[in-house]
Amino acid sequence: QEQLVESGGGSVQAGGSLRLSCTGPTYMFGNHCMAWFRQAPGKEREGVAAISPASVTTKYAAFVKGRFTTSQDIPKGTLYLQMNSLKPEDSAIYYCAAATKVRTDPLRAAEYTYWGQGTRVTVSS
Repeated sequence: QEQLVESGGGSVQAGGSLRLSCTGPTYMFGNHCMAWFRQAPGKEREGVAAISPASVTTKYAAFVKGRFTTSQDIPKGTLYLQMNSLKPEDSAIYYCAAATKVRTDPLRAAEYTYWGQGTRVTVSS
């Protein structure tokens, strides 16, 4: 089982910023679709941002557009999520995921095979 490891979570006040990182086997980052998901207590896991192999395209959920940016450093085997203008409703556990092939929607959790353990983000008002 391939291992993805997230880091960078923490507590921040509304309006603040955090940058999440996800590391894994370097080969994944050139030929897998990589994505960020989040899950708040009592809610379903939802897609936040996705980036295609070799960073050709990105896709964002409507609720983070203009505030979050995902990128990857392929030689370092690292995926990033820069989160700006954070809101209390962004509080959740954030997961990174990898898929060898996305069939329909890159923000759909069922598309992904490999998952990290998650990192918690708490935004206070």
